[in-house]
Amino acid sequence: MDTRTVRWLASPSGRALLHDLPEYAESSAIATATQLRAKGVSPERAAALLTQKRLRARAQEKFGEFAEGMLFTADGLEQASRLEVAATHAGRYAAASLATVHDLGCGIGSDAMAMSALGVTVHGIDQDPVTAAIADVNLRPWPDSRARIGRAEDFRAPADPLHSRVGIWLDPARRTPGVADSTGRTRRVFRLDDISPSWSYVLEMASAVPAVGAKLSPSLPHDIPPLGTEAQWTSWQGTVLECTVWWGPLVRQAGRSARVLRAGAPPVEVDQTMADHDPPRARTLAQVGPWLYEADRAVTRAGLIGAVTAATGGAELEAGLGYITSDRSVDDIGYARRYAVAEAMPFSIKALRGWLRDRGVTGLTIKKRGIRLDEDQLRRQLKIGRGAGDGEQATVVLTRVAGEQAVLVVEPT
Repeated sequence: MDTRTVRWLASPSGRALLHDLPEYAESSAIATATQLRAKGVSPERAAALLTQKRLRARAQEKFGEFAEGMLFTADGLEQASRLEVAATHAGRYAAASLATVHDLGCGIGSDAMAMSALGVTVHGIDQDPVTAAIADVNLRPWPDSRARIGRAEDFRAPADPLHSRVGIWLDPARRTPGVADSTGRTRRVFRLDDISPSWSYVLEMASAVPAVGAKLSPSLPHDIPPLGTEAQWTSWQGTVLECTVWWGPLVRQAGRSARVLRAGAPPVEVDQTMADHDPPRARTLAQVGPWLYEADRAVTRAGLIGAVTAATGGAELEAGLGYITSDRSVDDIGYARRYAVAEAMPFSIKALRGWLRDRGVTGLTIKKRGIRLDEDQLRRQLKIGRGAGDGEQATVVLTRVAGEQAVLVVEPT
């Protein structure tokens, strides 16, 4: 797809054709393309329409009903901040009373859209012409906000950013340019040195403009963010999506924090002031109490397990795994899930198989952290499947306690 095709998709005729297409289905794609050709649509435009219909269907999970008014690329959709997370980013800029934000590497414009919706004017740039054109289309409901082609490295900060109430948002690309796979996506990169624009450029911008935010990988090491910044790990439905580093007036609490987002629930934030600095740890399997708490993965990634031990009076089973044992039942922490512990034993296939057999368990949910094993092979060894069958159901946690492999049979509460 090229920029001319993007402009056509955004035109009244392109929008009408896209709106009238049936829901995308691989089995009917050729027939739909043939129908479009019969209407005089070129092969390139027909392919673009089908691609947008397919991507819009995928985008529903991230953007809900807003997806129907947006255009996408495969990479852009993959890296775009989902609606709830983009709103979190935008809220910081709006709360800091910034008039303008320069979105350097705006992608398809999801964050720019969220900021614009809160009254912040956004100037977005992206070095890929098609992506920049798509972002500009997605920003049409907010005429003051625009996106154009450009390199982040060519941006020049204003002489007095405080007086002009200017901020910067960076979402460095974490995919390598080049040949895409069968889904249209390129290879993901994981090293901080490989992002574009570079980490050194992000730091340069943060020294030139006080209000800066940068969206980075959730695997960001704790010793990378500079002193005085806030590094916040964000999860959605238990999956960690990103670590965002904030500078200047965008910082709420310097240090590490976690933001837990779940459908239908208010956001929950955890910071270092809430956490034990040296969380207690279980020394033996015998110390496992009647309650197990599973910290949200954003809390674990942020190194804030101490917030769960502080809230529950518990102890970590093993450093960094996110499981906490406690004698106390604490309702609705918001950043940890509670289980009742029915059994705790050293990990042994034979012993676990016998325990499950004696209790008539025919359906098993397996959770594991700190133990590498093949789940399908384990099920074969236990002679138990995933289905309910006619017997009892059980949930087992395979993990480590004080350095030793262990299995905990638990019940969600």
